[in-house]
Amino acid sequence: MSRVVVKVGGAVAATLGGQIRDLATQCCKVCVVHGAGPQISEEMRRRGLEVEFVRGRRVTTEAAIDVVRESFAVVNAALCEGIGPRAVPLFGDEIGLQARQVPELGLVGDPLPSRPEAVEAALAAGLIPVVAPLAEGPLNVNADEAASALAIGLGAEKLLFLTDVPGLILEGSVVPAIAAREADRLLDADELEGGIVPKLRAAVIAAKLGVKAEIGETAVDA
Repeated sequence: MSRVVVKVGGAVAATLGGQIRDLATQCCKVCVVHGAGPQISEEMRRRGLEVEFVRGRRVTTEAAIDVVRESFAVVNAALCEGIGPRAVPLFGDEIGLQARQVPELGLVGDPLPSRPEAVEAALAAGLIPVVAPLAEGPLNVNADEAASALAIGLGAEKLLFLTDVPGLILEGSVVPAIAAREADRLLDADELEGGIVPKLRAAVIAAKLGVKAEIGETAVDA
């Protein structure tokens, strides 16, 4: 059975449990990686902590890393509840997710392709691992990049980014498909901004290593 890694944005995680469960039932083995961007930002502001992003990635201080973990825990629990009893909650730093620290961003890491034993065991048992994107350290890892690294490491056939936008939008229209080379050009030229930047960057990395990547609101044709 084919493998699919699904990245779920924090803004939509609470509503996608059934869709993920159906995907795993109908066609493939599914590993989920989730974000918690809105939840983290809201809690940081509530605690008086500065919210800062550099090219779509969150600057993470020692004070912020605690907020990151707590927010991931809330989203992870809600997503697992939505998926049902097949869901297995996992934290990346506890299962061996590796990353190289990016000092200028604080406690942030660039994830390395990996095949965690806990994820493999869950997939082999017909379960759905749900991974919070922390790396050993702990280091905060962008969820899009963590999903790409896991998709590569697990040998997934497809990487799906489920978000609250229909996909890559250029000149007011959704782009149905884009070559990795053209996506690289857009990223290098800084022609994009916001959350699509890390998603597209992660998709390009995966695509160059043989993993088909899609960005959108639903997991159709998976």
